[in-house]
Formats: sequence, structure tokens, C-alpha cells
Amino acid sequence: MCGINGIILNKKEDEIAIKHIIATMNNSIIHRGPDQEGNYFCNQLDYTVAMGMRRLSIIDLHTGEQPMHSQNNMYSIVFNGEIYNYKTLRYHLEKKGYTFTTQSDTEVVLKLYEVYGKDSFKMLDGMFAISIHDKLKHKIIIARDFFGEKPLYYFLDNNLFYWASELKSITNILQYKPSLSKIALNLYFQLTYIPAPYTIYENIYKLEPNSCLEFDLENFTYSLHLIEQDFEKIAIENKKQATIKTKEMVQESVSSRSIADVKVGTFLSGGVDSSIVSLCLAQQSNTKIDTFSIGFDKKSFDETNKSKLVSKLINSNHHEFILNENDLIKNLDQIILNFDEPFADSSALPSFVVSNKTAKHVKVALTGDGGDEVFGGYNKYYMGRLNEKYTHLIPSKWHSKFLNFTNILLSTKDDNRGMRFKIKKAINAINYDEDFYYNIISLGFSEKELKNMIKEPLFYSNVLDYYRKKGSAKTISDFRQIDRMLSLEGDMLVKVDRTSMLNSIECRAPFLNKKLWNFSNHLPENFLINKWDKKYILKEAFKEYFPDNFLNKSKKGFGVPVGDWLRTSLKDELLMLSDKKFIEEQNIFNYNQIVPLIHNHINNKVDNTFRVWTYYCFQKWYKFLYS
Repeated sequence: MCGINGIILNKKEDEIAIKHIIATMNNSIIHRGPDQEGNYFCNQLDYTVAMGMRRLSIIDLHTGEQPMHSQNNMYSIVFNGEIYNYKTLRYHLEKKGYTFTTQSDTEVVLKLYEVYGKDSFKMLDGMFAISIHDKLKHKIIIARDFFGEKPLYYFLDNNLFYWASELKSITNILQYKPSLSKIALNLYFQLTYIPAPYTIYENIYKLEPNSCLEFDLENFTYSLHLIEQDFEKIAIENKKQATIKTKEMVQESVSSRSIADVKVGTFLSGGVDSSIVSLCLAQQSNTKIDTFSIGFDKKSFDETNKSKLVSKLINSNHHEFILNENDLIKNLDQIILNFDEPFADSSALPSFVVSNKTAKHVKVALTGDGGDEVFGGYNKYYMGRLNEKYTHLIPSKWHSKFLNFTNILLSTKDDNRGMRFKIKKAINAINYDEDFYYNIISLGFSEKELKNMIKEPLFYSNVLDYYRKKGSAKTISDFRQIDRMLSLEGDMLVKVDRTSMLNSIECRAPFLNKKLWNFSNHLPENFLINKWDKKYILKEAFKEYFPDNFLNKSKKGFGVPVGDWLRTSLKDELLMLSDKKFIEEQNIFNYNQIVPLIHNHINNKVDNTFRVWTYYCFQKWYKFLYS
């Protein structure tokens, strides 16, 4: 695991000067790889290529250093990630007569590219951001994994091209502050995050998951390509077969993702996914595994009783960290600014703390991330199905009155994302077309609200059209595909990557296995959601190992009382970030729309938690960057 950087110039440049730039980029992400630094420089024809990396050693600690070069010196690579099937791929290449000098997955990735070119990327089971200099074809190839677990950014100017694992590596070496992207600005305020391919800046992009970028060094142009996966067709005959196969595939995925030359533990929240991952790892281990969980001194948020139960069940060496408000708020600036662009998922705060504390014990942690997307675990999936079936029961002319009534009936306290909040969110999203799902995943402002709040030059309508064009939103399968494209890549995986790598710990997600994804896509919908039972087949596969009904108990997730904070400990800063002079100088928002939003929340007239928190995170980022 590491961070990578790269530069292309369309002229020959001095090696010392370019290596200084690469060193600056590497220094920006030293937290991603404190164990080793490497760089690479090449002047060829009329261009200059340089690549750099910071390494966190997990596999082949002593001989896996990067950059790595092919035996004929025609191919060079810097690589961030882990390839879980690298031993199988290595064996495949060795049978063809190829030899290796290290035990690392990096060398396997490089050799595969040497043999198969870009087609090699579809063979990889893992998380990765790859950068290869192909001297034979005079090309740079950068690629990103199927789910987008590892980040990769790029920027093209007239005579230079940059790429990097984190946005700061690029912005820190630019001679100017790039303009805000109005598409990204509107995406952020609707979704509370910015999904690929956009970033908050004009002309800086995220490489989308499951894709590669091919840069032609001779013409100084690039093209984007989808990685065409060779998914097999799977026939599921009955529930028994599906249950057995689910169990086998999850166990196999946990096994492959626990391979490391360092100690491996698990994040154990007590929910279905992390409990199953922890169970599988414990079953496969010859010694007690380490499990880690966090709790809150505020009882309405604390669910440590569930993680304790699972820990006792699997006989793990359990580490529990109880957090108070100060534990979360004291790191607020560092966490928000580490994302390099506006990001308003408040669960990043406890995610940072658990990563920080876990890093003192292990270097790799398995997580339950992706279980909901793969096996249909979100309430919004069956709410989508209900929306399609039953919206006609509520005439559209009564819709607003119905919403007012349910909002009062389902009022929430303490920003706890429990069942009331989820039902309220689903009801608020009800409509009479397939935009339902895009409404329900928009946790921030509606487009109508943004049109009033954001000044005209920066407002951008129909900002989600780019994603709508990629597919419909009518079935559970559609919803899961949208989540993989939007919230999984743009929110959850960004949160996990930044908060873990900031603490130099590697998180691996066994459910984010593309074979498992393909398998679940071939399951009948009622195997994913059976009436009201979410993740039905996953729970059926593992229910024998847990107490009755344990896997059916709901879990709130990492809820954080930010709504309370915005009225108390963060109130003064929020008011400062809403100051009329500051907003007018900023020239992004209409002040007369901001004032009631803030004051109604502070005075407890309206619960505007998610909107105000989204605004607060943006303003905090903006003030730091532009002041």
C-alpha cells in the first residue's frame, strides 16, 4: 500500500528540477507510505516522464521496493494497492516461462502488463491505482480498480500532465489556485460528496473506477478506456445452492484479503457485515485475532454491546475505544482538510479515531465495507421498490401535506440515523418517476434549494444527468449499480481510504470482490431482499454461527451528533462562516438564503442538520484554502 505521483512534460527537462517536484508531491502524501520513498526519471525523444511513490510495506517487506522495472528495462511501474490473487497470476506466468526476482505483487502486475498489455488489468482481484511507463509504445498507462477503492487524480495543462493518489499532491505544486468547478460544487451540495470523474477544481479529475487512462507521449494526448471484465455467467438453481455458494465465496474472499507479512485485525462494529468478516477470519486463524470497535459515551449512539457479543463468540482479542465529544472534535480540522475538497460525511470522524487507535496494534484491518451494496442491505433498496408499487396511493396534490405530517410524526433527535431517520428520508424522496432513487441518495440540498442558494453563475441544473445516462433507476439491481458508481466510490471508499491512510493503516474489504459482485448480480432479487429481510442470502449463509435473530437486529452505523455541535461547540465558528461580509466577498452564496438556514437550526426551529453540516464543511475547507 502506498501513494503514487507522476509528471509528464512535452519537452526535455532537467532531472534535478523534476525530481524536486516529485519529492514535493511525495512529501504531500508521506502518511500514505512512511516506510519507503522512490522516484523515477526518464528523458526520451522530446518528452520527460517522472514517477514517485511513498510505500507502506505489507507484502515482501524487503524486496518489494518501488519504482520497479522490467528485466529489459522497457517498463517501469509505481503501484498503490494490493492484488489478492497475485500468487495465482504469478504461477500462471511461471508456467509460461517467465521468472521473478521478488515475492511482491508489484512485480506480478508489471510482468502481466508486459505480457498482456491493458488486458492485464481485468485479471487483477484487488484494490489498486497503477502507473506504468511503456517505453516501447511511448505511453503512460494509469489504471484504477473495479470499485474505486484506491484514488487516482489527474490534471492536464498545455504542456504538462500530472497524476497522483491525492488531490493535494497536484494542487501543492501548481503555481496558482485553480477555479472551482460549478458541476462539482452543485454535486457536493446535493450529495454531500463529489463523485468521479469530478473534483472541486476545474480541469482536475478523478479517474473513474474500473477504467484506465492511456497517455500518448508522442502526441501529448490521452484517451479513457473502460476495463472490460470477463464476468462468467452464473446459474443459481435454488436457495440451498445460493446459500452454500455465498458462504464459500465470502470465506474465500476473507482468506485472500488476510494475506500479509504483518499483523491483520478487523474493525468489528457488531453489524452483519463486520461480524461475518470477523467470524471468517477467526475461523481461518491459528491464533486469536484482534478486533477493534468504538463506542460513544452518549448512550443513544453506543452499540458496543453488539461488538462485545461477537468478540466473545469468536474468542477474539477485543479492543474497545469509548469516545466523547472532545475525542471527535479535536481532530475536526485535520480530518476535514485531509480530504482536499469538500466532504461532509460526519462518520469520517469516528472512522479516523478507530483507524488512529487501531494503527497502534496492527498494520492491516479487514472491514465490512461493501456488504450492503453487494448483498442488498440498504433500506433505500426496498423503499425504491415500494415507491414504484405504491406512490399512486397518495395523489400528487396531497403529497406536500403528507410530507408535512410524516416529518412531524417521524421527527428525529440527536442526529441519530436510526429507523425513524431512514423512513423519513425515504418518504421525503417519494415521487412519481424514476428520479426517486437520485432523490433519496441526495442527503444535502435539493436542486430547487440550490437554485436559490447558489448565485447564478455557479448554479448548475440537472447536475446528475451524467450518471442518469449510464443506466435506469427502476430495480434493486439498478439501485446497487448507482450506489457502486456514486456513494460507494465517492463517499464510503473516500472516507475509508483517507482516514485510514492518514494513520498509515491499510483497510481491506472482503465484500468488495468483483467475483462476489458478479455472483450477487445473478441472484434473484428475493434472495437479496426477501419481503422486509435485507441481505437475506448472506444472513442465511452464516446464521448457524450466531444467536437467533442476531443478524436481523438493525444497526445505526457511525452516527455523530453534529446537529447538536452546530448549536453548541461549533456555533461560533458556524456564525463566523456565515458572516455577511465573508459571504459577499466569497460571491458563491445568496446571503439571504443562508441566514434562515443557519438560524432556524441554531434556534431549534427546524432540524437542518445535514444541510448546515454540508455548508459548514464547505466553508471550513474554503476558508482554509482561499484565506
